[in-house]
Amino acid sequence: MSETTLIRGGTVVTALRAWRADVLVVDHKIAAVEETIALPTGARLIDADGTFVMPGGIDPHTHMELPFMGTVSKDDFYTGTAAAASGGTTMIIDFVIPSPGESLMHALDVWRGRAAKAATDYSFHMAITWWSDLVRAEMGKVTAAGVNSFKHFMAYKGAIMVDDAVLVQSFMHARDLGAICTVHAEHGDLVVHLQNEMFARGITGPEGHPQSRPPEVEGEACNRALRIAQVVGVPLYVVHTSCSDAMDAIARAQSEGQCAFGESLIQHLVVNDSVYRDTNWDRAAHHVMSPPFRSPEHQAALWRGVQSGTISVIGTDHCVFDTAQKRAGISDFRAIPNGTGGVEDRMSVLWHHGVGTGRLTPSQFVALTSTNAARIFNCHPQKGTIAVGSDADIVLWDPCKTRTISAKTQQQKNDFNVFEGMTVKGNAALTMSRGRVVWSDDCLHTEAGWGRFVPRKPFADFAQSLALRHGLNAPTRVNRKGVSE
Repeated sequence: MSETTLIRGGTVVTALRAWRADVLVVDHKIAAVEETIALPTGARLIDADGTFVMPGGIDPHTHMELPFMGTVSKDDFYTGTAAAASGGTTMIIDFVIPSPGESLMHALDVWRGRAAKAATDYSFHMAITWWSDLVRAEMGKVTAAGVNSFKHFMAYKGAIMVDDAVLVQSFMHARDLGAICTVHAEHGDLVVHLQNEMFARGITGPEGHPQSRPPEVEGEACNRALRIAQVVGVPLYVVHTSCSDAMDAIARAQSEGQCAFGESLIQHLVVNDSVYRDTNWDRAAHHVMSPPFRSPEHQAALWRGVQSGTISVIGTDHCVFDTAQKRAGISDFRAIPNGTGGVEDRMSVLWHHGVGTGRLTPSQFVALTSTNAARIFNCHPQKGTIAVGSDADIVLWDPCKTRTISAKTQQQKNDFNVFEGMTVKGNAALTMSRGRVVWSDDCLHTEAGWGRFVPRKPFADFAQSLALRHGLNAPTRVNRKGVSE
């Protein structure tokens, strides 16, 4: 028996436009988007008057129940996706991270098992943490299984970091498979050198973390990865861009016609490096993540990148550890588990500081929080838009609804929130995952296992990926050969 829902009276917002329309949902799909739709017999009616009807958010950068630095992140796939739903996000893309020497397919099976309890839909990136003929062969199996993106850590030396030789081999094979590469851009060898130098000087607290990871180590690695991708001819997505050094490298690559994408985190846009000077060790340690928070000057540059299109996506790198876990590094900042949260608050914080201040339009907001990620990782228009045939992942966004963020009231399973005490105007009033209401009236209505894996096909060829980038960056560019793009 089918389930039918009519969403009436709202303003539909996509990445392209906003207009008054009703939205009809039948079972799990959007069946109609029209100015006026009669209420079908037996259908549920949702009054959307005064709200924006937008595609559910997609957070393409999360780490649920991740084994990392001797512990495991607190949110699992159920609590993490439920928290996401409360904030209007209806899909995450999490990272499968094999241990060096581990089969990629075995790791994928492990993550599939963990994700079986997800409350909303999800997909995966696959990390390349080592290289061999087995890895090369299994990259093809991974793409056939619906994972079209490969992550490379240029940091965390001695653990999951890969060197340039692995980048070249992996980038080349990903190109041949029609996949997209992503990088965590920090110069891992230099980070280790600076960490040891800080510790030798007696700097053992959280303040040593940003000092050992200055903007230059991110900028150098970002530029190096982009140049390798340029020579190889593969699309590159740079995760958690935190500083102008890295963003300028992305802008240069884009201006030269390279298929390059920048992602920033909502945390980096609104939290600055003063947090590491907090005299309360616990509070300072809770902000330890990589790359670290930057100065206000870098934040201002990131906002310009968001507005100009250099930054295409806003994610979270959601990876939370509680106070007891963070205290593993009480006498050595190098042992503090890296990670902060944000999957629950990403959309409301960006709306408040972006749309609410005039920096962004509602359509830009939708692009940054949903549509661009769906396009880049090839699950659009199934996800990331309000259109006939798309999954009914829908959020009714109330631009007047306010709340004050606090760890005491959050859905995330952690005892800290980096946005603690921030009052945000603009929040999710109702969230639907494939037609099911999973958040309304400030209450969760989630069910473990409702979420489904979203397979993503590889791109047909590099030219298709290049065309995609130009679809995300509307201004026409002219490359160094004088060819209009």
